[in-house]
Amino acid sequence: MAAKKNKGAARSASFREREYSKTSVWLGRLVVLALVLGLWEVLSGRAFNSFWLSKPSLIGGRIVEMIGDGDLWFHMSVTLQEAIGGLAIGMIGGTLLGVGLAFSGIFEKWIYPYMMALYSLPRVSLAPLFIVWFGIGLTSKIIMVVAMVIFVAFYNAFEGIRNIDKDLMDMMSTYKAKWTHKLRWVVLPSITVWLLTSVRLNIGMALIGSVIAELVGSNRGLGYYITYSSNMLDTTGIFTGLVLIMAIAVVLEQLVLLIERRLLRYR
Repeated sequence: MAAKKNKGAARSASFREREYSKTSVWLGRLVVLALVLGLWEVLSGRAFNSFWLSKPSLIGGRIVEMIGDGDLWFHMSVTLQEAIGGLAIGMIGGTLLGVGLAFSGIFEKWIYPYMMALYSLPRVSLAPLFIVWFGIGLTSKIIMVVAMVIFVAFYNAFEGIRNIDKDLMDMMSTYKAKWTHKLRWVVLPSITVWLLTSVRLNIGMALIGSVIAELVGSNRGLGYYITYSSNMLDTTGIFTGLVLIMAIAVVLEQLVLLIERRLLRYR
């Protein structure tokens, strides 16, 4: 029985650790994308009215048009500034808060319930308040993004600290290691996976936060472009904005994956 269990565990482990060539992965992704876009193009205007869902060809043409007149970078650069700026601030703040609270002893018991209370707030409803407090400029958008991402960073850092092997920390204490040495050799390596996971999760949250803030009040950005297109009943413009947001999310996640592979080579 034990031999069978070990054999089954080895099979499942080998299945999980199976590596596929980059060519096969990217080829599969391109095939899926081509199938989806092809079906969308063929069915639009036949199975349903193209006014409601537009067409990939029209969206591609609109993107080319935006590149030509400079609107693409004008709107995309603003959304990128808001998303990346808020993501960086939220990740740093949330991580420091999570690490600090995890090591704070009884203070953690006092503060943790209030963190959950703040996390339960519908942050979308805060967007109008941020506009009122900080105006329609970049500041209110970045603060909105920070509000969206900080809790994911906090909980991942907090749980990462709580899952550190206590024996390692005890061993470091036994050898009278300084706190900086514990941080460098035990804490940071232990929570790196948690932090990278929170960055990947927060890419989408950051883009959602920036677009929501732009929808509420802005004069540029992809969220503004979507609102403008909606007011003009321009479904092609709406889908163009959505496609660009998804493209940004995919590119940013791939960059994080590259960083993750470099940092986690030891795994």
